[in-house]
Amino acid sequence: MIRMPDTAKIAISNQKGGVGKTTVAINIAGALNRLEHNVLFIDLDPQGNATEGLGLEEEYEAQPPTLFDALTDHKAREDIDSLIVSHSEMDVLPSNIDMTSIEPELTMAMRGRERLEQVIDSLNAEYDVIIIDCPPYLGNLTDNALLTAGNVLIPALAESTSKRALEILFDQIEVLEAEYDTHIRDLGVVANRIETTNEAKSMLAWFEEAFSDIPVWEIRKRVTLQRAFSAGCSVFEFEEECDMSAEFLAIAEDLERRFGLVEVTA
Repeated sequence: MIRMPDTAKIAISNQKGGVGKTTVAINIAGALNRLEHNVLFIDLDPQGNATEGLGLEEEYEAQPPTLFDALTDHKAREDIDSLIVSHSEMDVLPSNIDMTSIEPELTMAMRGRERLEQVIDSLNAEYDVIIIDCPPYLGNLTDNALLTAGNVLIPALAESTSKRALEILFDQIEVLEAEYDTHIRDLGVVANRIETTNEAKSMLAWFEEAFSDIPVWEIRKRVTLQRAFSAGCSVFEFEEECDMSAEFLAIAEDLERRFGLVEVTA
């Protein structure tokens, strides 16, 4: 008998803005697609950067029902599959401009931190991996992503300001774990937009020491990554080659191994 593994759910999170979180999320999703995995990308950021970075600007301005409705109204969740948009590399549940007003809605809602889980449970389509791109702040949406995924991958800049940002994120994870009696697994740190500076060299050494029990991947600053984003795809679909493709594939292969994303003969 062939047994397929459960869907892997991964939150890409760092509440510090400007770390290239969305670019990392898109390219990890693209790498997983290159490894022939069926990927759903959920843009949970009200700014819609991933929606734009996947060439879906019109979806961000779409009329209801949208992801906002699916998160706030149980009736809208009944037809959640209709909100999913096909992309050449992955399926996408896009963000929407209405999401900018969702935080107070979730604060007042019953089980407001569990709405994303309810949305995913309502899906009829099956996926190997669900990538959740979090907002660049802590709040109900990020809590939803962390609790739903149970796994977090953290992009961070190789600069000293990352230390405090990571401390705040892990403090919040500890609060969620205590309140919900759960465990949120740290999958690794993606040191992103690395440039050749003494500060970057020092921070990379700090990452390796501080996170000795999980992988630390290094993504160098490359203009091709931004060009691919502007073209609405990952570097794996972009017309220009990028040496960072190998690093994103290494991340995807590690996730594939750790989640058992292969057919298992029982």
